[in-house]
Amino acid sequence: MSANAIVKLIGWGLFAVVLAGAGVMAGCPQYNVYEQRLHGEAELARANANREILVSQARAEKEAASLRADAIGIVGKAAKEYPEYRQQEFIGAFADALRHGSIGQIIYVPTEGNVPIMQAGKNK
Repeated sequence: MSANAIVKLIGWGLFAVVLAGAGVMAGCPQYNVYEQRLHGEAELARANANREILVSQARAEKEAASLRADAIGIVGKAAKEYPEYRQQEFIGAFADALRHGSIGQIIYVPTEGNVPIMQAGKNK
């Protein structure tokens, strides 16, 4: 290879490097814009997903509250129509507490018509 060919080859190589550098420098601002747009789209998608999560949680809480209100209404209606319902509920809760060992001691208070007798054993 001649010296003239080597000089031309080096010249074309330098020209290619300068051209590639210019291309990179020209494309860099556009790439930054593209990258920022993608970052913005990702943030928007994340915000939408978080909003959907909050909306679905709020719907679930609303539905649960509505069902609780319905249950309270049913219990209230049953207590109003059937006075013995409350007594049965108390007995059931008392039995559960006894079964789980939550009650250590039972004290009996004699009553008459659901009113405690305060002077038991003192007859005049």
